[in-house]
Amino acid sequence: MKPTKANARPGGHRSLCGTPLRRSLGLLGALVLAQHAGAADYSAQSLYSGPAPRPGPDILYEKPPRAPQLENTVIWKAEPILISGASAYRRGEFLYQDYLYDDTGANGTVPDATAGARDPSSNGSYSYPTHPDYAGNAADLVELRVKKHGQDTVFRFTLNTLLAPQKVGVTLAIGESATPVEFPHGANVSAPAELFLTWHGAQAELINAATGQALSPAPLVNVDTERRQVEVRIPASAWDPGERVVRLAGGAGLWNALTGRYTLPAETAGMTTPGGKGLLTRPAAFFNAAFRFEETGNWRDGKQAEALSAGDLSDLFVQVDFAKLKRGITDNLHGQPKGVPQHGAMNRILASHSETRQGADWTSECGEATGCVGSLLGQLQPYSVYVPVGAEPESGYGLTLLLHSLGQNYNQYSGNKHQSQLGERGQGHIVMTPAGRGPDGWYVEHAGADTFEVWADVARHYPLNPAMTNITGYSMGGYATYRFTTRFPDLFAKAHTVVGPPSIGIWAPPLESTGGQESSTYDQLESVRNIPYMMWIGSADELVPLSGTTAQAQRFDALGYRYRFDTFATSDHLLLAVNDEYGPSAEFLGDATVDRNPHHVSYVVNPAMDFANVGVVGDHAYWLSEMTVRDPYAQTGRAKVDVISHGFGLGDPAASATRSGLGVLEGGALGPMLYTSQYKTWGTAPLRPAANRLSITARNLATMTVHIDRAKVGCDVQLDVDTDGPVTVTLEGCARQESFR
Repeated sequence: MKPTKANARPGGHRSLCGTPLRRSLGLLGALVLAQHAGAADYSAQSLYSGPAPRPGPDILYEKPPRAPQLENTVIWKAEPILISGASAYRRGEFLYQDYLYDDTGANGTVPDATAGARDPSSNGSYSYPTHPDYAGNAADLVELRVKKHGQDTVFRFTLNTLLAPQKVGVTLAIGESATPVEFPHGANVSAPAELFLTWHGAQAELINAATGQALSPAPLVNVDTERRQVEVRIPASAWDPGERVVRLAGGAGLWNALTGRYTLPAETAGMTTPGGKGLLTRPAAFFNAAFRFEETGNWRDGKQAEALSAGDLSDLFVQVDFAKLKRGITDNLHGQPKGVPQHGAMNRILASHSETRQGADWTSECGEATGCVGSLLGQLQPYSVYVPVGAEPESGYGLTLLLHSLGQNYNQYSGNKHQSQLGERGQGHIVMTPAGRGPDGWYVEHAGADTFEVWADVARHYPLNPAMTNITGYSMGGYATYRFTTRFPDLFAKAHTVVGPPSIGIWAPPLESTGGQESSTYDQLESVRNIPYMMWIGSADELVPLSGTTAQAQRFDALGYRYRFDTFATSDHLLLAVNDEYGPSAEFLGDATVDRNPHHVSYVVNPAMDFANVGVVGDHAYWLSEMTVRDPYAQTGRAKVDVISHGFGLGDPAASATRSGLGVLEGGALGPMLYTSQYKTWGTAPLRPAANRLSITARNLATMTVHIDRAKVGCDVQLDVDTDGPVTVTLEGCARQESFR
């Protein structure tokens, strides 16, 4: 839960974008989309591809969107790494991929509490000026590239946000020196350097680090605001690295065009002045330092904050081999700390179909059932993925959604056993944690769509077994587990909630949830008939009342579903996270697979949780689709349907009596943890004579389509319908539609 556009034109320098040839190429569309060029796309095997209806929302199956920041133009050819904190040589280019939304600067000890300040889990304390041009994200470096083009050396910076190029600056320290040298223009940082290359707005300069003298001719600049890319070309007559190995360090900050210097943070942010200086007597100007490998912190800003607080970037650097660039060598540096990781935890970058606007808004709050834009507004979104260390399974990796808590982010589980134990279980499972558009999205609207966009991105990059998908999450992530399984049950094999509330906010029956009836999953649990559930809760949980989670468990019991409800004695809301032991979760989820075609389907239609604007609509499950509500003012706007197909020749398995027991969770950081357990199991489904018949019970349902092949019935199927009002049943592919009252 939560704790407290047009290309810029250079002034005084020649522009690379001003030639007729460049304009012609642009008009002809001679652009190379590098997002997936040269990389395998596993989507066809990793996502469901069987007969309709497809499980899950439409956004899960959308093709990748156009992503201008990931595009290459003219001289640039290499596909981006898309794994943060990694570097590689590709097609004659050196690439460094930075982290997203890590632009938090140095740590002034006392974070800036004014508008625009970051969340409390940031290691840096800087906040942006409040003017819209800065968009809370102006100095967020996404990628840095360098290559040789002819005799010249060309750098390319990609920024996450670029609304006002004249208000942003990037300086690179190039080469070595016996001792660290002060960066120019009042940056208040130092690093070994022979030269300094500084870009701001439409200008760039290359100066001798020892003398401060500008080298001639001046670098050429092209600013592409659509792609948020800045290209800086250094003529060979000014500097030629030859085939040397050259050291690079640097960072991005805010530029003051009037003074010709970097803008330093004050105590608090103003319209044009950043805040967050705190106790720093000589604050660094950079919000974002480059070349950080094996970073720390939830926002991957730990080493950055440490270096910027000390004003010394000597430990944040990379060595670029220009001989490799000359030869066009591709080298992903596998097995090296600065290379592209293949296994374990990593941060990936996806291109979303949505960008409400550039930048970030840390004053934005979600927590309502009616919608959420989130704090992370841009098209590029980060997420965490864990790839097991073992051999790739022949049938593809399993996939587990591990969703983060309120007040946390996508790196909540990185480096702990919750992530690794789930990833290394059984045959090997990819574990993904989306950003959810920020720390408090509750997986509603944009925050919810992000989960499925991340899923689609993982499916593009890794071979998955689409039937071997499970879901779990802590706190707010536990709520999302309830939400997604009740909305899209045919996506998941099993589910495990850890201190997850049944609705947004706090629910302590008989009081209504603080998130409103629209957010409650209690009345939607019929949908998870075919998903075994495990729930962990603390008896002394101060944020997720035991009365609410107990009511949720009792509803599972009353429905006769398979569940296990473990209550940990004296455990508060955070104790299970601190203990960090999830062996029973790994054992429970195992290598379970989804039953796509069960003989008995129950589903609750709840339009209040639909967001068609982002492609997240729940109106289908298994072999039922196009389910709609008849009366939006009845039964809290929901419809319920229960259909048994007798074509399978199966009956419902008998549910066991409600059982209870005691258990001990061992192996964690806190030692043995006692819990009481309540659970119900199923026996084997009994065989019945197959019949061409459907038994349908509908409440407040207006329409429904049955996909007869998957339901194992024919077009002449007998329909036995129990309804509380008019309902129309369509048999897909049969030219048959019947209405009942």
